[in-house]
Amino acid sequence: MAHYRGPDPKREQFRRYLEKAGVVDSLTSVLVALYETQERPNNALEFVKQHLGAAGMNSEDTEALQQEVLELRQRCTSLSEENKDLKTKLQRYEPVPEDGATAD
Repeated sequence: MAHYRGPDPKREQFRRYLEKAGVVDSLTSVLVALYETQERPNNALEFVKQHLGAAGMNSEDTEALQQEVLELRQRCTSLSEENKDLKTKLQRYEPVPEDGATAD
């Protein structure tokens, strides 16, 4: 015969924490959406991740952002080189103070 144990205070506190944070509602809504789908996905975990936002963006968004990062890195490199060239040109036209102090 099984003995009935009262609710564990730590578990109850954790359950209240999850409810207060909205985790229980979010998980419930995702599981309901999974239950209501006509065709069950091959990967239920991926379904849950996508509906919770944990999977991130779709591959099109990811590719677009990766392309943007690549373009911005190239532009940054180009601007750094241009900055270096302009500093070199500026040094040719500005005399360097003899006492080593920089001009303000």
